[in-house]
Amino acid sequence: MAKRSLGLGRKYHRLRFLLIERWQTSVQYRVLGTIIVASAIVLLVLAMFVTNFLVGRFMAAKEEIASQEIERARVAVEEQIAATGASSPLDVRLKTARAAIVSRAAEDQEQAVYEPVILVTEPDGSVITAPENYRIPDRLRDFVSQGQVASQFATIQRADGSSYKALMIGTPTDAEVPGLQVYLVMSMESDEATLAMLRGAFAGAAILLIVLFVIIVWVAMNQLIVPVRSASRIAARFADGHLRERMVVEGRDEIARLAISFNSMADSLSKKIQQLEEYGNFQRQFTSDVSHELRTPLTTVRLAADMINADNEDFAPHTKRASQLLVQQLDLFEDLLNDLLEISRYDAGATELSATQMDVRDSIHAAWDQVRALAKELDVKVTFVPEDEPLPMVGDARRIERILRNLFANAVDHSEGNPVEIRAAMSADAVAVTVTDHGVGLKPEQEELVFERFWRADPSRERHSGGTGLGLAIAQEDAHLHGGEIQAKGNLGVGSTFRVVLPRTPGAKIEEIPLPLAAPESKIDGGQE
Repeated sequence: MAKRSLGLGRKYHRLRFLLIERWQTSVQYRVLGTIIVASAIVLLVLAMFVTNFLVGRFMAAKEEIASQEIERARVAVEEQIAATGASSPLDVRLKTARAAIVSRAAEDQEQAVYEPVILVTEPDGSVITAPENYRIPDRLRDFVSQGQVASQFATIQRADGSSYKALMIGTPTDAEVPGLQVYLVMSMESDEATLAMLRGAFAGAAILLIVLFVIIVWVAMNQLIVPVRSASRIAARFADGHLRERMVVEGRDEIARLAISFNSMADSLSKKIQQLEEYGNFQRQFTSDVSHELRTPLTTVRLAADMINADNEDFAPHTKRASQLLVQQLDLFEDLLNDLLEISRYDAGATELSATQMDVRDSIHAAWDQVRALAKELDVKVTFVPEDEPLPMVGDARRIERILRNLFANAVDHSEGNPVEIRAAMSADAVAVTVTDHGVGLKPEQEELVFERFWRADPSRERHSGGTGLGLAIAQEDAHLHGGEIQAKGNLGVGSTFRVVLPRTPGAKIEEIPLPLAAPESKIDGGQE
């Protein structure tokens, strides 16, 4: 029994979930549900109104007939009582009077069927009825005793224990027997059966009407929903890259015009996408070709500049300074060219991981060694939160070192002389490193833009690290290549935090990130620890 209840409970929850899902995801089901509920409410109100109206009419008709019959019964009783001698026993006179009412009712077949009751209240308070021991409600008797014709709906008990509803109407008489009252008990069973039949017919008609409404609306909605679903399906396939998908145009109505407009939009988007793809391919090819073509002249110029700079001791001061600047700018140009070549490889999908077993702490130390001179030059204190345990993972050590070097250099460059904090931690499936500076910070809308190529929050600001503007973009690509990601969070004027999260195995799913990403809440000046 418990298993059966559990099974029913599961079926109920499954059905409930299915209905809620349909309601939330289907316009057609929402419209049908609304129509069913609204129709049911309207029909229920209408049924209550019609039922009350019919009941009122039945009751009024019954009372009108009862009023006519009670008057005839009163006359018949008075005549019969007068015709019988006073010497006859009272119960005999009452039975004779009741028989006269029954006889007259049998002669008039068109009138309602009723049961006559004659009642006399004796001076000692005892009550004599015909038929014997028939009980009339006290409230009704009180009204009749006051000389009024009164009626009341009551439930009558039969001898077999069953009951039925009836209209009881009573009247006083002017018969020579004091306190004689005449009552007619008119059964409502036939009226209730008629009302029950009408209620059943009305309920059946209401259900049939709702079903017809649902069918009509379903058919009508299908004429609208089917093209909309088709448009939605085609739009989804179009978004997935199937640019040749088009809607079928049928007729000249609004749906046809929607299909024409959709197809026109799809044609326009296809052309734009094709143009953008061609432009992107051209741009990537141009970047790759230019970068490669510049390698040879750059190498030649580099050799010449190195030769000139090697013998600059004999140069005039301004010539010596010029040779040094030439070498520095060639270094920057070479870095930019290398970054452009790396970006072009990512754009062409020609990058591969050289994954090996490694310890991320080694990459942190190697990256810091390359940024140490810049931090010393800008007087930036860099704090490492010690990680005693190894941080093992499988990854491309060169790319991970480049990620960390770019993050370290970016933090030192934007710290404005304030401290930089570096943390590293590991979970079961990921390694994370956070770099927090207390410098210029970021606006919320800049937290994604910072990874765009050549993007700068302040174009007029000088780069102390001599970066190319591609460092963070390349770092993000390196992280994505491992299946990881770099995120940024900042407060303008307070500082920013960059977090790189890498799976311990390239491409593995990351369930737990070991370090939170939170922007600095307060400024820490360079003089503070």
